[in-house]
Amino acid sequence: MKKAVEYEINRIISILVKDQTPDGSWDYAFDTGITTDAYMIILLRTLEINDEMLIQALVRRILSKQEQNGAWKLFYDEDHGNLSATIEAYYALLYSGYRNKKDKELLSAKQFILSTGGIEKASMFTNIMLALTGQLQWQSEFPLPAEIMLLPLSSPINFYDFSVFGRANLAPILILNDRKYQKKTKRSPNLSDLFVNRGIVHPYDQPEEWRNIFSSMKTELQKVTNPNQNIQRLAIERAKQYMLNHLEPDGTFYSYFSATFLMIFALLSLGNPKDHPIITKAIKGLKLMACEIDGHVHMQYTTANVWNTSLISHILQDAGVPYSSNVVRKANNYLLSRQHYKYGDWAIHNPNTLPGGWGFSDINTFNPDVDDTTASLRSIRNLVKHNSSYQQSWYRGVNWTMSMQNDDGGWPAFERNVDNKLLALAPIQGAEYLLLDPSSADLTGRTLEFFRNYTHLNKEHPAIKNGIKWLINDQREDGSWYGRWGICYIYGTWASLTGLAACDKLSTDLIVQKAINWLKTIQNEDGGWGESCKSDINKKYIPLGVSTLTHTAWAVDALIMFSTKITPEIQRGIDYLIQASDKHDWTTAYPKGQGMAGGFYIHYHSYRYIWPLLALSHFKEKYLKQ
Repeated sequence: MKKAVEYEINRIISILVKDQTPDGSWDYAFDTGITTDAYMIILLRTLEINDEMLIQALVRRILSKQEQNGAWKLFYDEDHGNLSATIEAYYALLYSGYRNKKDKELLSAKQFILSTGGIEKASMFTNIMLALTGQLQWQSEFPLPAEIMLLPLSSPINFYDFSVFGRANLAPILILNDRKYQKKTKRSPNLSDLFVNRGIVHPYDQPEEWRNIFSSMKTELQKVTNPNQNIQRLAIERAKQYMLNHLEPDGTFYSYFSATFLMIFALLSLGNPKDHPIITKAIKGLKLMACEIDGHVHMQYTTANVWNTSLISHILQDAGVPYSSNVVRKANNYLLSRQHYKYGDWAIHNPNTLPGGWGFSDINTFNPDVDDTTASLRSIRNLVKHNSSYQQSWYRGVNWTMSMQNDDGGWPAFERNVDNKLLALAPIQGAEYLLLDPSSADLTGRTLEFFRNYTHLNKEHPAIKNGIKWLINDQREDGSWYGRWGICYIYGTWASLTGLAACDKLSTDLIVQKAINWLKTIQNEDGGWGESCKSDINKKYIPLGVSTLTHTAWAVDALIMFSTKITPEIQRGIDYLIQASDKHDWTTAYPKGQGMAGGFYIHYHSYRYIWPLLALSHFKEKYLKQ
């Protein structure tokens, strides 16, 4: 057993060392399926940028992901397929010019689209893309008026009540909807044959509560604006300036593909030519996010270099790689170069704290998040202990993380107290995920673990006590926790237990017992664990039916934390990690991260190495040291 565990640890370490890039980072792909690939083709063709090599490469990747029934899926077990993804793929393939409606791939895709309700049943964001490229008419009333840009922070609802991800996507949408902008070209396909009921697109179903909120927004506007001013023009200008003030050095808007895509069209709608420097730089920035996966080109939604690097570096150190080694030294130099020294929107709700966090992507300079910050701090901890010149970076990061705790005791991802429940009523697809940034079990648990294990903050400190209280109140009846940024209940339960273990909770505590018992009951016969993306859609745990390396690593690591000896469940989990280490099937490509339930899932190509290495290292450290 000991030899097998050590062999697997060393095998993973050697892979990670080999895969490190010259700048010290790890650039494993941030894989979000084919939507960004399709949108890139549509963007390039709409702007008449004939980058044929890129377009052909994206066509090949999209076709490689098509199911036998003609559909495209967001995840392997997504029933028969995803209507919106299939419409996007069909549209992009046609617009590329390298496929036509008589091709068998498109004929089968069309059949799936029509049998599933037609183009009019697409998601809201697909409808917006279709409207701005001339395939649908804009609906008369978007659920949010552009004038919300003008409401002060004191209003019951204002623009900064939305999450940063929501603002990034909504700012250009507000402009586009106001202008009812559309852009077609001579090459634009005709998608009229994808309608089941021509022209009947489901309207925004606005519940009475939201209509009342909508009305109160307009009342607030009358109070705070000059009647002689053109309010609409002011609002559009404010939305435009918001976009331009949040450009990253590479020209992308917040480094998000969707926000940048929408911004380009919003700038066009305001009269800017398609070769405007801001637009051309934004397109160049998007192209820089292209990567290669299994021989195919993929347009990443963003890059994940900081996240990959911070996790890998600190887990390598956990596995015994010295902080002074060349691989860790290069990683830490990279991370230190990516620490933020600019204020971002986070300061609006947290005005008395200096910058000091870390963001997610390689080119993120002003949008830090709590999880990347604690992961980066874990990585540099040993360096700071041995070299006092890095203490300023350490303390700025620690202070920023502490300051981000919500008033309810938990930690969010990006901004404090952005959890206005009124916004959950908005008739916008995924409003709960797109518009809010509440405390979550995964962020709270991992942040508690960081403070207790890496800063040794006393467990009687109010921040720790409030965090524990929040976690206890958030536990589900079955003993699990919902993890907002992973899939899903296994992830949330593991992350919560890391925090509780660091806060000296024992296996005899009821809250821990319930969680451990739940993990044991969902273990598969092969010793592993696996969870479906359907969990976050259905708001309850849905088993995947098979095991995955990442889910198994999370679950077995949680069990290791609270057991003084190797239990049968732990042994079987470790055996699975070793025996399945060279698996390369659909389970290794199955998404383990989520962006928006039912609409946006993430396959982290680094996770098959990161989390098994963590679990195996903890197993070795706890049980095999003798």
